[in-house]
Amino acid sequence: MSVTLAKSAGFCFGVKRAVDTVYQEIAKSELPIYTFGPIIHNEEVVKDLENKGVQVVESTKELKEKEKGIVIIRSHGVGKRIYDEIEKQGHKIVDATCPFVLKIHRLVQEYGSKGYHVVIIGNSIHPEVEGIKGWASNDEITVIADKEEAEKFSLPAEKKVCIVSQTTFNYNKFQDLVEIINKKGYDIIVLNTICNATEERQTEARKIAKEVDAMIVIGGKTSSNTQKLFEICKNECENTYYIQTVNDLDLERIKSVDNVGITAGASTPNNIIEEVQKNVRNEL
Repeated sequence: MSVTLAKSAGFCFGVKRAVDTVYQEIAKSELPIYTFGPIIHNEEVVKDLENKGVQVVESTKELKEKEKGIVIIRSHGVGKRIYDEIEKQGHKIVDATCPFVLKIHRLVQEYGSKGYHVVIIGNSIHPEVEGIKGWASNDEITVIADKEEAEKFSLPAEKKVCIVSQTTFNYNKFQDLVEIINKKGYDIIVLNTICNATEERQTEARKIAKEVDAMIVIGGKTSSNTQKLFEICKNECENTYYIQTVNDLDLERIKSVDNVGITAGASTPNNIIEEVQKNVRNEL
């Protein structure tokens, strides 16, 4: 059996930067350390940080009851109001927001202030999208996740529209939704804010999945980019399996195949990927 591991599998730049930031603060600070939401969408990483004393807070209301300390903004980012409230409470902010997400914040703020209606292509309940919404300078903002929502989207004819994307959105799906909106005849500016790492990861996963008999996708169940990888691989290879750690790996399901592909989401640590790869090679 041959095993192909995607070169792009594992931590992307933004995730590595965020995780490293937390460990650096643990090493040098005596103050309590909080992350505003899980630092990344990976339960193993979050669990390890909690074991080292890092507390996850989900709201400024919850944070208000905590001892003054360091609040690390997760890689997904937050809205402007959250920054303001944390500062007002007297905590020190360490911003670990992915630079690609910060760029979207600036664009949304800029075009919103110019009178554009901002459209975010993405999942409305994903923390990255919730954070992006918090940088609009007015209520002129809409989140669109699928073709049905794109087809229903309607504004007065004179409105100008600025389209951005969640960084981890499926690139081909983004293009399809932009095309639907574009046909409505608005004055539109399209800013493809899907990060290069996401496009590279999706392209490589699709290529590998086309060439193997079984595909393993590793990542947290709440990880948006891992879910997209699973969808892409499943479309190309029916025997695609979504696992979080080696404990979820059912080797019996892939014992009869000749070649296996492995990829992983941007928030999956290398040690988990290596452990899965080792088990597949050893057992099969």
